[in-house]
Amino acid sequence: MRFRVKAVSGGADVLSYVLDAQDEADARRQVLSAGLAFISIARERSLQFSKRASRMPLVTFSQELVALLDAGLSLVESIETLGEKEASPNIKRTLDQVLVRLREGQTFGAALAEHPVSFPLLYVATVRASERTGALREALTRYVVYQQQIDVLRKSLINASIYPAVLCGAGLLVVAFLMGYVVPRFSSIYEDLGSNLPLASRLLMRWGQFLDAHGYLVACSAVGFIIAMVYTFTRPLVRAAIGARIARIPALGSRLHIYQLARLYRTVGMLQRGGTPMVTAMRMSAGLLGTNLKVAFANATQGVREGRSIADAMEQYGLTTPVAARMLRVGERSGNMGEMMERIASFYDDELSRWVGLVTRLIEPALMSLIGVVIGVIVVLMYFPIFELAGSIK
Repeated sequence: MRFRVKAVSGGADVLSYVLDAQDEADARRQVLSAGLAFISIARERSLQFSKRASRMPLVTFSQELVALLDAGLSLVESIETLGEKEASPNIKRTLDQVLVRLREGQTFGAALAEHPVSFPLLYVATVRASERTGALREALTRYVVYQQQIDVLRKSLINASIYPAVLCGAGLLVVAFLMGYVVPRFSSIYEDLGSNLPLASRLLMRWGQFLDAHGYLVACSAVGFIIAMVYTFTRPLVRAAIGARIARIPALGSRLHIYQLARLYRTVGMLQRGGTPMVTAMRMSAGLLGTNLKVAFANATQGVREGRSIADAMEQYGLTTPVAARMLRVGERSGNMGEMMERIASFYDDELSRWVGLVTRLIEPALMSLIGVVIGVIVVLMYFPIFELAGSIK
């Protein structure tokens, strides 16, 4: 569900934006976890398909902004330059509005906060923390490195799933061609031999006869089923329920848990190194977690706020591993928690990369074998009548 939110930030700026949430209570939790005070929350209902606005490429924007600042341009001149070279009307309009706010005397963080769709709260918090220290270039560079590290893990997971997805798609197309075109042709030829065929072949031939007589109905039903499944899987409640079921699978659920923790530790560590207080950084990072971990992380955040050790709070609510817990305690003793959290995230990333590589090497031959067996069984069952005819000739 999408909700239209009006909220007030710590700097008394009024923000208006749209967010995705499971229900109104979840939307309120997201607003409060971001450190905002909401004014109103209303579900957005729209019967028209609006043109999707162009999203701000934050990594490219940050890299170009750092390059211009390093060249000696002021912040206002740099934003003006980026707006002039921008080809997308939506992005250009956003940069022009930011430029107007800067010329009015607002801070860069406050100007960015007025555009939460283009500049997420994490990015705005990074900029605002840098304004207190005067290290904007370092903060933007740190965000670029953070986003690139997040993208590396995401891309590795996507790349690992491309070949199995293509293999499954090709197998399904071959099976659909055999069942939808070849089998009906064979069934009409072997119609008179139905009583002499094995049960599996008779069932396959009857399917072919039914498809030959009601092909359009079956095709329309299949298209409707696919559309219904796609719509169902795009619903937040359904996706949350599927995620909860997957989390209960021992091997896969534990890896998804590690994946979420890697993103969480990297985000909190990046904010900490930028000067954001720990409790604020934890609250801002809560949106990265799935539904199954949000409550636990909220309790851990409350424990840290009350003065508990970060390692103890995270360990109590299942948000760490034995190795990570030891590293957190070392970070607390040394006072370098931000860097230690990023090291924990890198440790998790390496563990996930090894697991993904192993699973990919195992699943590809397994899928090929399964698809080959399915296609082979269909072909053999179609040719059973020919074997029957050959035996009756002798």
